[in-house]
Amino acid sequence: MSSAAQQRLAVREASTAEVLAEHRGCGRTFDVGGVRSFLREQGEGPAVVCVHGMWGSSFLWRKVLAELAARDLRGLVFDLPGFGLAERRPDYDYSWSGLGRFAVAAVEALELERFHLVVHDIGGPVGFELAAALPDRVASLTILNTMIDVADFTPPWTMRPFRRPLLGRLWMAGMTAPLFRALMRLQGIGDATKITKAELDAYLELVKRPDGGRSFLKIMRSTETTAEKQALYRSTVREVPYPVQVVWAAQDPALKLVQYGEKARAAAQLDAVDRLPGKHFFQEDQAPAIADRVASIVARSAYPTAVR
Repeated sequence: MSSAAQQRLAVREASTAEVLAEHRGCGRTFDVGGVRSFLREQGEGPAVVCVHGMWGSSFLWRKVLAELAARDLRGLVFDLPGFGLAERRPDYDYSWSGLGRFAVAAVEALELERFHLVVHDIGGPVGFELAAALPDRVASLTILNTMIDVADFTPPWTMRPFRRPLLGRLWMAGMTAPLFRALMRLQGIGDATKITKAELDAYLELVKRPDGGRSFLKIMRSTETTAEKQALYRSTVREVPYPVQVVWAAQDPALKLVQYGEKARAAAQLDAVDRLPGKHFFQEDQAPAIADRVASIVARSAYPTAVR
């Protein structure tokens, strides 16, 4: 056996079960209005609440939390109902409004008097619901690859089947680990060397278990792409008492910079989008850069006269 082969064997990749066990061990369960959820937090300092979206959970933010802690910030992320390790009630309101109410209740349960907000994917609409409900407690808003102008939102082709009852169930049942890994590398991960096979498989496990993805399908069919919601979300990013920034993974094929990134910039009335390399889930390979951007806006928001 070559020395290179011996080295590869010596550094054994953790199994999916081990990855998930480590994830559980890095957080805790907590109750929000009678709903059991899961929280990961790391670091000390100003609170930074990160909100996940589809295919995501608190697991998505694990690397960013570590980077925030290294910058003297306290990163927090909770699993929304129907995702990750949170409870999956069949009768829950999985609309953006319902998930937004959960986020408000979670912030109250965690006793966060003031917090910086970072949103991604449908965590954007959920986070905008939170910001609309508690504008005086938001210290800053960082927008990552999401949608503000939701009235004309079109899901990427990989997600569209989930919106149809029968086709969605079939697409979910056929979403095997090899297929999921291929789709994540295609649309989600810019630098595939930054994530292991077991970590990719953990994403799928956190979607499918324990209900076979039924809650995920309900969330996909509960989007609120209305003009009223669009107006509400725009109101949380312009003429607000906190600084706002838009940071975008420039190679995201799902929520493209030239479309959704530019719409977010225009809605927030910013001069430019802060571009980073990467695809949709750039928390996996750009965590230090994301944390740098968050730390920068936290520093700006420390001054009462700061403007975006």
